[in-house]
Amino acid sequence: MDLVQIAGVPWPRYKVVALALGLIVFVVVALVTMDPAPAVLLAAGTSTVIWLVFGLRRPRR
Repeated sequence: MDLVQIAGVPWPRYKVVALALGLIVFVVVALVTMDPAPAVLLAAGTSTVIWLVFGLRRPRR
């Protein structure tokens, strides 16, 4: 399993990717719509779906 150290805490790489993509979605939607509500909702939804899909696909210990 690929781990990334963030402030000394190991995180699986898929969680970092999910958060990064959520941030990208937030910025793009906020710039396009100039409204924070849809940007926050779409970013949260994107991060959650990616987090869950990759979390369920990874092998269990």
